[in-house]
Amino acid sequence: MPDADRPQELPARLLTDPEMIDACRVRDFARVFRLVKIKAGIYPSMIARRCELTPSRVGEVIAGQRQLQHMDVIERIADGLRIPGHMLGLARRAWETPQALVVTEREVVQEPEPEPQNPTVLPGPDVDSILALATRTSLNAASLEAFRSSIEDYWRRDDQHGGEALRPAIVGQLRHVVGLLKENRPPSIQHGLYGIAAELARLTGWTYFDARQYNQARAYFTEALQLAKEIDDRQFVANVLACMSLQGTYQDKPADSLAFVTAAQDQARSAVDTTPRVLSMLSMREAFAHATLGNRDSTHQAIGEAHRHFERIRVSDPDPSWVTYFDETKLIVDTGIAHGRLGEAATAEPLIADALRREARTNQRGRAFHSFWLARTQLDQGKLDQACDTATQALEPASAVASERVSGHLREFYDQLAPHRQEPVALAFEARLRELLLPISGSLHP
Repeated sequence: MPDADRPQELPARLLTDPEMIDACRVRDFARVFRLVKIKAGIYPSMIARRCELTPSRVGEVIAGQRQLQHMDVIERIADGLRIPGHMLGLARRAWETPQALVVTEREVVQEPEPEPQNPTVLPGPDVDSILALATRTSLNAASLEAFRSSIEDYWRRDDQHGGEALRPAIVGQLRHVVGLLKENRPPSIQHGLYGIAAELARLTGWTYFDARQYNQARAYFTEALQLAKEIDDRQFVANVLACMSLQGTYQDKPADSLAFVTAAQDQARSAVDTTPRVLSMLSMREAFAHATLGNRDSTHQAIGEAHRHFERIRVSDPDPSWVTYFDETKLIVDTGIAHGRLGEAATAEPLIADALRREARTNQRGRAFHSFWLARTQLDQGKLDQACDTATQALEPASAVASERVSGHLREFYDQLAPHRQEPVALAFEARLRELLLPISGSLHP
């Protein structure tokens, strides 16, 4: 970039200031921004411009009203303010002095021994960036379709194996697409890129949610909301809010869950092209929220709405790709789970059992998750033998997927078994559990 536009380096006395070092280490950006203002003369408006933030957002951070946790934002702060990567727990930034040019004192001059060639050595991220510039081509509709296909593949593999191993690839693609948004492109391509970035952010949030890393999940869900709002995709905004509602039920924040899903339904109703399948899914999420709150009548009413919307579905409906998972099997199992959350085990059991018989074998996480729900409803009815048999069958798919959410349901069932721990069927279940899962998870308890 021209020298006039190159970010000013922070004074060495600031970068070596113990307070600045500590603020960066814990990523306390309120302190970082205040120190940059006081000791480097870089005011909030300039911080905002350098870090590609809004002035109001910077002001909220300084006032302690907002925290910055999204890795993309942290990297922009490092690059915009010229804070060396190691101070913020990041890799060496591309603008830092290359390691090969750092002068170090030699203690002994000797000929280095030849090192064996390592075929797995990869170029650094700065090299990747240079190559990307050299080979960049214009995007077209086919390029967008390729991105969407990769997202569908991520979701499929997430069902089969969990998202832990996928997350680095998903985040890498998200950063790539966000980078593409900074360039001028035809409106149709730019619109499509925003939608793809929003879906990648939601998928990243989902992988963190499934890993029970709720703060990170919320940060990425919020990023997905902002991206979807840029193109006024109200159905997708509703989808992200529905994810946040589900997270609320897991965090034992049912009031938050209900608020999120109510806002999601408002967004969906305000969109001209919202399909019955989307409305059905949202009604079921509302049922979950009411059930967690113990609102029996409201739960039954929301379940009824979900089924009424589902009956209106037609093959010709322009369903978004992200809602096609919500088929009849999903409707049935979610209905059973909503009844189970209310304590209506006798109603829940046959519904969940029926859905499990229909569920695809490749959906390892879903099968494990729903099997543990079935086992819990059976145990609630005093059917100890059936419950232990169902839970034992769930262990194989549970061992095949990396999901803290599934592990949480397993621990809940194991805790429910406490009064029956010495029964032969319970002992057999625990023996199989230790054989399959404990070598991986290490403990039955968080």
